[in-house]
Amino acid sequence: MSGALSHEELLRYSRHLTLPDVGLHGQQQLRDARVLLVGAGGLGSPAALYLAAAGVGTLGLVDFDVVDRSNLQRQILHGTAGIGTLKTESACARLNDINPHVRVETFAEQLTSANALKILAGFDVVIDGSDNFPTRYLVNDACVLLGKPNVYGAVFRFDGQVSVFDARTGPCYRCLYAEPPPPDLVPSCAEGGVLGVVPGIIGSLQALEAIKRIVGFGESLVGRLLLFDGRRMQFRELTLVKDPACPACGTHPTVTKLIDYEAFCGVGARSRAPGAGVEISARELQRERTRKPDLVLLDVREVREAEIAQIAGARLIPLGELPRRLGELPGHGEIVTVCHHGQRSLKAREILRGAGFTNVRSLAGGIDAWSREVDAEVPRY
Repeated sequence: MSGALSHEELLRYSRHLTLPDVGLHGQQQLRDARVLLVGAGGLGSPAALYLAAAGVGTLGLVDFDVVDRSNLQRQILHGTAGIGTLKTESACARLNDINPHVRVETFAEQLTSANALKILAGFDVVIDGSDNFPTRYLVNDACVLLGKPNVYGAVFRFDGQVSVFDARTGPCYRCLYAEPPPPDLVPSCAEGGVLGVVPGIIGSLQALEAIKRIVGFGESLVGRLLLFDGRRMQFRELTLVKDPACPACGTHPTVTKLIDYEAFCGVGARSRAPGAGVEISARELQRERTRKPDLVLLDVREVREAEIAQIAGARLIPLGELPRRLGELPGHGEIVTVCHHGQRSLKAREILRGAGFTNVRSLAGGIDAWSREVDAEVPRY
């Protein structure tokens, strides 16, 4: 154990020291702890702020992204002055200001199968603040292989969920979600939206679970999934049971090393090699529209998204309405489908091809790519 707390630390943590379940010994345990946050975004922001304020001695941050204006509605680690900087740099400055006694170790790189075990091995508790399924499965499998507790959280629109996965004493993430959902069926937060305060609630609960784990008080969420409904202001709880057939933590595990998680979740091949004739780049579409006036640009986003930003001349038919509105489209014309980032438009292309439309492509990167590469006047969101 490290030395005694300084006078400044005694004053800083005085409200902890008077808690019977924490006290001086518990505060020293927090100071000796090492917690890794995967993601410095919506969930990682409140978790990191409260863990730093609580006096967790070493915080690790894994995030390769930069601060974008659209982050600021919920990612409270970052501010307007940090736009364009690495999230790890922005977060480090803020956390050092919150508590200079906390050491922040940054990893400005994408967490992958090649580096996950090395990074996670140096920490006592892992907080998963990621926003995609490949990373969640990667974090889970790495934690199972290393014997680390994984404090899980996820948010979407007005809802959230949180649990603690520890394969040594309970179920893991794969026991709950054995297989990832098809990528086309799960919109991202960018597509579906998220109320900014919801990640604050879930990320704070993740911080609480990490502190409880470090100090050793209270009842852990191991074996329980806590569900939050922000619209009804309601919490529900589901019991989770360890699956003996789980490929990661079951009786006869088959996940004995980290794999290609993008391929496992069905997103890798699509993003790496879309295939000839399937997608069209934003710049190529711009050129084709000037010489092909009859080309139909079919926007398959929701109406609320089109109210934020749209490409001039695009025809709006939301993806869910497309099968019953096929008659509105020219049967033999050239069509390019477009959505926010290019996932739903690929699904729309499949629907059209299945209905007999032969000349259909999808805009790679969606309207976001159009805004970045062609027309900056089209707002990004």
